[in-house]
Amino acid sequence: MRRMFWMAVGAGAAVWGMNKASELARNLTPGGLADNAARGAVGLGDAVRAFAGDVREGMVRRELELNRQLGLDGSVLAAPGDPERPVLRGSATRLALETPQPPPLTHHDELDRSTRYEQKEGH
Repeated sequence: MRRMFWMAVGAGAAVWGMNKASELARNLTPGGLADNAARGAVGLGDAVRAFAGDVREGMVRRELELNRQLGLDGSVLAAPGDPERPVLRGSATRLALETPQPPPLTHHDELDRSTRYEQKEGH
């Protein structure tokens, strides 16, 4: 009885090993490699598509948050006031938020800067 049990266990292990070996051999054929590559590409495409959707959703949320903070969504109502001081619209607000560019340096500015540096160092 004991020999029959171990013989059955050995036969089961042999069948399992043969199935795994044939599966591995099938995956290493050119057709199997192409199938694996195609499945991987589909999975990668799905992941990229999901990531792009998450980024778009985050952009929309952030844009709404910024519009709310700047009062561009209609949540801030302008009170009637002085007609000489018009209410700013979105484009004027955006222009006011832009940082001005500094004027380009001239040769005189560079010489002035080097003179100040030498005076600090005691040269």
